[in-house]
Amino acid sequence: MFPFFGNPCWGGQTVSRREYRQQKLRFLKSMRDELETRLAGLNAAIETMERQMSQEENPSSNV
Repeated sequence: MFPFFGNPCWGGQTVSRREYRQQKLRFLKSMRDELETRLAGLNAAIETMERQMSQEENPSSNV
């Protein structure tokens, strides 16, 4: 999906302003969901790396 909704060259149909905004909103929400998923993965990787580095600095705390 790409935000060219309502373009008469795409699909051959005109789209009302409301439909265009609904489509754009769905597109933006899907982008947000994808970014949230990626951010969660990055946060997990950062946390793991910080934990590993902390364990290397304090080897006596390894259980």
